[in-house]
Amino acid sequence: MIKETLKKNLRGLSKADLQTVFNDWDEPSFRADQVYDWIWAKGVHSIEEMRNIPKQIIKRLNDNFFIKPIAFENIQKSSDGTIKNAVRLHDGLIVESVLIPTDKRITACVSSQVGCSLNCAFCATAKLKRMRNLNPDEIFDQVLSIHKQGIETFGRPLTNIVFMGMGEPLMNYNNVLKAIEKITEPSGLGISPRRITLSTVGLPKMIKRLADDGVKFNLAVSLHSARDNVRSSMMPINDAAPLIELEDSLDYWYKLTKRKITFEYVIWKGINDDIEDINALVRLCKRIPSKVNLIEYNSIGDDKFQQADEEITNSYQLALNRSGISVHVRRSRGKDIDAACGQLANKNMTTINKEK
Repeated sequence: MIKETLKKNLRGLSKADLQTVFNDWDEPSFRADQVYDWIWAKGVHSIEEMRNIPKQIIKRLNDNFFIKPIAFENIQKSSDGTIKNAVRLHDGLIVESVLIPTDKRITACVSSQVGCSLNCAFCATAKLKRMRNLNPDEIFDQVLSIHKQGIETFGRPLTNIVFMGMGEPLMNYNNVLKAIEKITEPSGLGISPRRITLSTVGLPKMIKRLADDGVKFNLAVSLHSARDNVRSSMMPINDAAPLIELEDSLDYWYKLTKRKITFEYVIWKGINDDIEDINALVRLCKRIPSKVNLIEYNSIGDDKFQQADEEITNSYQLALNRSGISVHVRRSRGKDIDAACGQLANKNMTTINKEK
């Protein structure tokens, strides 16, 4: 038997790679289709689960390859139905995923990195150092697990996916796109890319690359201010990629894709809650075809950041509406289990990841 360290990740192989394997083994090429279906469409957690594959091939697959699925370390359920999963990866590191139910949707919020390196001051994940990128199969497993969780808990399948969990998806570009390919292709989960939203802090070069690559999913930008000095005070990435560069990349995105950008925007007391902030956002949205989600702030225990008064949110909403800009006030889900936006860094799991 081949040593474990020399085995390859079976889910790291493309269908063409699998066909090559079976050709080298003098086995029929249709076995590649069968195995591919088992690992992606059916999402098996072990090679032994492939019931229509002959035993001698199962043995050979086991001798040469492995499947290492994620596992739920802990599951927390909110009073509003939201479910947060602490997900243990094959090397023992932890990320989190969230199932968000509404009357019409089951949404999966998934992570793309263990920790994050961008140091946004208002985000709990920023308190964890970035340990590594997630592999495509680890991202896929989060989605598949929430799909099954939705059916088991609510009797409904997954309808939407947001890359708004731990990490910056565009700093794990290749693996995220490979995962989305498996999620959307008919031989995978077959979920429409129009039901997938990738959220980024705004990396101009990578946004342009998305447009050049012709992706079909939606793009959201974690903005929080349309003024450079204010945004930089909360998001250090803005020093390296200021708003003028971000705007240029978003203009490029729209010209190639013809799809509006969603700006995710939290309003904090004393930070971005005056008329100058409102006018700056309106000006930006007039330049870039977009819509705005005004998001309720979810505390991470830092007194510097406090939810702005409701009248300020109303002022933002009124100004955007008057300018013909689509705006939605989004109330947070899962706050009682720290599963809301910006809170994904489970207090119990923070120590585990830091010790690795």
